[in-house]
Amino acid sequence: MASLKELKGRISSVKSTQKITKAKQMVAAAKLRKAQAAAEAARPYGQRLEAVVASLASKITVSTSSPKLLAGTGADQVHLLIVANSDRGLCGAFNANIVKAAVQKARELIAAGKTVKFFLVGRKGRAVIARTFPNAIVGQFDTTAVKEPGFAIAQNISAEVTALFERGEFDVAHLFYSTFKSALAQIPTEQQIIPVAIPAGDAAAVSAAVEYEPGEEEILADLLPRNVSVQIFKALLENLASEQGASMTAMDNATRNAGDLINRLTIEYNRSRQAAITTELVEIISGAEAL
Repeated sequence: MASLKELKGRISSVKSTQKITKAKQMVAAAKLRKAQAAAEAARPYGQRLEAVVASLASKITVSTSSPKLLAGTGADQVHLLIVANSDRGLCGAFNANIVKAAVQKARELIAAGKTVKFFLVGRKGRAVIARTFPNAIVGQFDTTAVKEPGFAIAQNISAEVTALFERGEFDVAHLFYSTFKSALAQIPTEQQIIPVAIPAGDAAAVSAAVEYEPGEEEILADLLPRNVSVQIFKALLENLASEQGASMTAMDNATRNAGDLINRLTIEYNRSRQAAITTELVEIISGAEAL
């Protein structure tokens, strides 16, 4: 049984931890409002640009002269998984869920006879992927010094990924991130960004009366690289909001658990103190009776 001094020290230690988790919860709650607003503002633009690109792509016949980001390499053998994580912890299972989705996809592709490579954004997912697929990491983008993801960061990531594609390092690129729903719900999401995915039925949905100047291929040559950057930027904003929501929830749970532990330790401390006092009284009474 722990001594009174040990119990008092443990209570003091847990109270200090509770103050930290409570402060972290308040900071995450303050940052969440701004991050959520940015993510929700970026969604319509990202979705609309993706729809415009798909609409244009459905109007042309893909050939060797088509933009490579649309036509692809003509193969489907090597897949690049772009895994976007955060650089900080204390956010529950946020990072683990993204990595889990990426690892599951990688195993499915390997089982189908495909080759899998990884491009990692952020620091938290590196250890697990490096341990599971030690020779599959072909690129990393460090965001440790980045306070908030800007479009320039997305453009830099897009440039590195596109350079790998131009060198023939992969055939298909999948982006993994977490879509923000609420502080309690963040959904791991997979999105194919290279080559552009054309949903079935888009060709029939496009009006034949629409004409483009210049032609569709010229427009796509400019829009496709921009679309990759925009989709990555949208993923970074979704990740930031999801991270703050997960952190707020995790720190709230930690604060509650610390409170419960303090209550249990306080009860144990009071019982031990009462037992010690009772023992001392019994010893005094026994000594007095012996006289």
